[in-house]
Amino acid sequence: MRPSGRAPDEMRAISIETHFTKHAEGSCLICFGDTRVLVTASVEDRLPPWLRGKGEGWVTAEYSMLPRATHTRSQREAAKGKQSGRTQEIQRLIGRSLRAVVDMKKLGEHQITIDCDVLQADGGTRTAAISGAWVALRLAVDGLLASGAIKEDPISGRVAAISCGIVNGTPVLDLDYIEDSSADADANFVLIEGGQIAEVQATAEGATYDEESLLRLLRLARMGTDRIFAVQAEAVK
Repeated sequence: MRPSGRAPDEMRAISIETHFTKHAEGSCLICFGDTRVLVTASVEDRLPPWLRGKGEGWVTAEYSMLPRATHTRSQREAAKGKQSGRTQEIQRLIGRSLRAVVDMKKLGEHQITIDCDVLQADGGTRTAAISGAWVALRLAVDGLLASGAIKEDPISGRVAAISCGIVNGTPVLDLDYIEDSSADADANFVLIEGGQIAEVQATAEGATYDEESLLRLLRLARMGTDRIFAVQAEAVK
C-alpha cells in the first residue's frame, strides 16, 4: 500500500484552471494533488540574437519555487544573485519539451516565454509545470491566430509529463514527496500525444533496475499522460 492509499497505477487528482491571471496572453493554475504551479505565457516581439531576421520564433521557459512552497522556507534565488543548478535544469527541460511540438517557422518572429512558479510543492513540480505550460502556450497561440498575427497553427500536438518510480520494489505512477524522497528509482517522462517520447530522465537512487522495470515505468507513464492529455483538452476546449 502506498502512503497515500493509492493503487500503483493511480494518479493524484489533476485540475487545470485557465485564465488564472489577467495580463498574460495565456495562463493556468495546474494542480497535481497538493502540488500547485502557476504558469503564464507571454508573447514578445524580441528574439534571441541568433534568430533575428530568419522568420522564425522561439519558445523558452523560466522556473522558480516560492520560498515557502515546501516544509521550510528557502531563500529566494534573486537574493542569492544566481540560479541553482536544479532551477536551470528544470527550466531548460520545460523549454525543450514545448519546442518538441512547435514549428518555429509557423510561429513567425515571436518569442513566447513560459513562466512556471511553484506555489506549493508535494513532488512532481517539473512534470506539473510542463503539463501546465502546454496549456498556457496553447492559449497564447490561440490569441495570435485569432488576431491574425500568425496564419498557421505552429503547435503540432499535446505534450505532458509525469513522474514514475520504483518504491519498495514496486513500479508506481505519479510520486508525491514522501515516495519521491524514498524511491529506489525515480523517472520523469515527457511524452507527446500519439506515442512519441520527448525526453526521459530515469535515475537509480537506492537500487539499480533492469530493462523490464524501465519498460513498466514507461507503460505507467503512458497511462498517466493519456489522462493528462484529456484534462488538457478539456481545459482549452
